[in-house]
Amino acid sequence: MRKIFGMIVGSYVLLALVGALVLDLAPMHTRPIAFLDLFFTATSAVCLTGLITANPATDFSVYGQAVLLGLIQAGGFGYMGLAGFLFLLLGKKMGFKGRLMLKESLDYPNMQGVILYLKKILIFTLAIEGVGAVLLSMCFALHLPFKQALWAGLFHAISAFNNAGFSIFASNLVDYQNNAPINLIVCALIIFGGLGFLVLSECYNHRKNTRLSVHTRIVLWATLGFLLLGVAVVLLFEWDNPKSIGGLRAWAKVMAAFFISVNLRTAGFNTIDMASLHDESLFFSSLLMVIGAAPGSTAGGIKITTLTILLVYAYHALKGQEVVLFKRTIPQSAVKKSFLIFIVAMFYIVISAMFLSATEDRQNKFFLHLFFEICSAFGTVGVSTGNGGDLSLVAQFGSFGKLYLMLLMFMGRVGVLVFSMALVGKSKTHHVRYPEEEVVL
Repeated sequence: MRKIFGMIVGSYVLLALVGALVLDLAPMHTRPIAFLDLFFTATSAVCLTGLITANPATDFSVYGQAVLLGLIQAGGFGYMGLAGFLFLLLGKKMGFKGRLMLKESLDYPNMQGVILYLKKILIFTLAIEGVGAVLLSMCFALHLPFKQALWAGLFHAISAFNNAGFSIFASNLVDYQNNAPINLIVCALIIFGGLGFLVLSECYNHRKNTRLSVHTRIVLWATLGFLLLGVAVVLLFEWDNPKSIGGLRAWAKVMAAFFISVNLRTAGFNTIDMASLHDESLFFSSLLMVIGAAPGSTAGGIKITTLTILLVYAYHALKGQEVVLFKRTIPQSAVKKSFLIFIVAMFYIVISAMFLSATEDRQNKFFLHLFFEICSAFGTVGVSTGNGGDLSLVAQFGSFGKLYLMLLMFMGRVGVLVFSMALVGKSKTHHVRYPEEEVVL
């Protein structure tokens, strides 16, 4: 299994490297760009993050933007998803090993029905992105020439549904801060992408009176809860902040807070300067980015199901009860896996904060902004406090810092357990069982 995980991680790295090589071609960019920055941009696109060290709007040509869009779509499907689509087009059957890799790549619960699930992914993706592209193009057409509006609508629809956060506008979506239709359409696409294809499929089939699984119920309720929590916290801390949303009208403040909350969960679009937020807002936002969205979606982080199970476990453990949710007992294996994901994720984040603080913030001037950037990369979110211009904070980093954040993006995209198992390698089988002994806690 570890070999399978290693191949999954390697496939994303290879895809990003190929993307960087293509972006290095002369017609792809409008100015000379260092290969490391091209590799970082390609990695950010493949991992659906949105952190940038080169601006897609000004530093890349239309051809380069098209390559970025292709990398985003490929990252959303995943390498094995693309391979599965190729097998379907050629009418060939996928072997057991291929199906196993596809199952792990898509976070599908079992081997049975994985090919049918892949077909549903294709249908849902094309349908949702198509509708989103049409609606956004109509909105952009009110402000841009028709052809430019079509390209902007298509690009932002695919980027939003895949939770990538890339924009072909130099200032992202800041110029559309008060445009309610564009804000709501982008948010809807992000939420749909963050729910995951398994949840979308179950909700679609629910019309046939099929019962929603506990997984789907957790995702739906937790998504709603965390979105509302994000809105409430942003409004609480930023209502009177003139640098962020304090100067907006009441309805615009609520819309801006909702947009921030949605994007902190999964995507990297922004309608305000994130550096203008108070420290308490930045810290809370960092926590939301670490949580992420649903398994099997285009989001990173530890996933909302993991945190929900941990919270429910803590509540029932204090009462001396089994872990029960929606009148179903949660298996101990799921609880143990949730603890493992949480501990490993916290270890990576703490170590990353220490390393990057030592290498990129030696004067201790922007630790919170650095921590925010780390959480954004790990959660494959893409929002950033910026470098003072139109790029992410990582643009100020040296080569080590950029490579380290690329590693975090790969980790967030494939999942901390998959990445860790691929990194650790195969363990030896032990047949010795040692006696138990109590430990004082």
